[in-house]
Amino acid sequence: MKKFEIPEFYRSPIISEVKNKRKIADPRKKDFRPALLPFGKVDFWIARHFGFCYGVENAIEISYKAIHENPDKRIFLLSQMIHNPGVNADLQSHGIKFLQDTQGKQLIPWEDLNEEDVVIIPAFGTSVEIEKKLMEIGVQKSIYNTTCPFVEKVWNRAEKLGEDKHTIIIHGKFNHEETRATFSHSYQNAPSLILKDIHEAQFLADFILGNKTIGEFTSFFENKFSDGFNPELDLNKIGVVNQTTMLATETQEITDFLRQTMIEKFGEEEIKNHIADTRDTLCYATNDNQSATSGLLEIEADFAIVVGGYNSSNTTHLVEMLEPKFPTYFINDESNINKEGEIQFYNIHTNETEETTLDFKSNSTKIIITSGASCPDATVDRVIQKVLTLSKTSTPIEKALENLTF
Repeated sequence: MKKFEIPEFYRSPIISEVKNKRKIADPRKKDFRPALLPFGKVDFWIARHFGFCYGVENAIEISYKAIHENPDKRIFLLSQMIHNPGVNADLQSHGIKFLQDTQGKQLIPWEDLNEEDVVIIPAFGTSVEIEKKLMEIGVQKSIYNTTCPFVEKVWNRAEKLGEDKHTIIIHGKFNHEETRATFSHSYQNAPSLILKDIHEAQFLADFILGNKTIGEFTSFFENKFSDGFNPELDLNKIGVVNQTTMLATETQEITDFLRQTMIEKFGEEEIKNHIADTRDTLCYATNDNQSATSGLLEIEADFAIVVGGYNSSNTTHLVEMLEPKFPTYFINDESNINKEGEIQFYNIHTNETEETTLDFKSNSTKIIITSGASCPDATVDRVIQKVLTLSKTSTPIEKALENLTF
């Protein structure tokens, strides 16, 4: 796989060594068991796969290339590069300004841009409408496009489904930048509808089977279907794609459920004419991160720490997977843990931050640690080092790395 040139401060001495040892022992990534990094008083169960993915490293490399190649120009990002506060803050420290927030609200008017400006398209991609807007402004020669190749793969899949006269069902979060971009590209080719979860799929099935009215459909899915969408005609032949950071199990559940719905309506012998036989369109990193998190569920630990941006979809799903078994603390970085052992964490259910105190000083504390695809390994390193300081362990990091097991 391609090696990317990203700033050295994103690298890490601890996690890099752990990942190197895992890569040597398991080059094809067949073993998703976690690694045990032992310090005696406190031990860390480290997920097999986490941290920067191909698309994120690609986006960061291109962004810093834009900075270095345009020292005398204004540089803008359409919105956050990725969902990690540290990465976005560093880009802003180099003078980059955001044109929109993560919800698509304009922060800097389009009229303020001119053809001499540089615009970076984030890893999530952008809509066809914004692409046209940039063309009208005349900045197309100074665009640095960091759209993740796996996002573009979803767009290509949706285009092919559209050519085959399928309506596109997108499993994703309606307000997420990636889903907004995918929806925009999708409805250029076919009627399109966004589903968030299995509950919305069940409502859709009720309509397909004649148990809901058109009025109920349009009210329930308000703003989530393309212009001119005809529910009575456009739901007779469908295909499912997804936001690349969703839960794989949920996408499969939705696809299987809708397939059974179409069988119920049209019969088994006609099913190929009514729903495409698609696999989920998750990126490899999302799949690997979720498989590695499943591996964490096979071990015993006192609690789990998940590191990443609170608006990161793929990171949130890791929390969802871990919290049924372990007390799970979702933090941005080491600053969320103070010297008294108080940890400030994000509750994904209330969308609020909470605090509790953890005992890092007791003997044989076992901590699970992982992060999302947009979190630098260096941030995970600093979390580990913060915990080691609080635990007052006497085991050197080099010794623990020598005793790494998996």
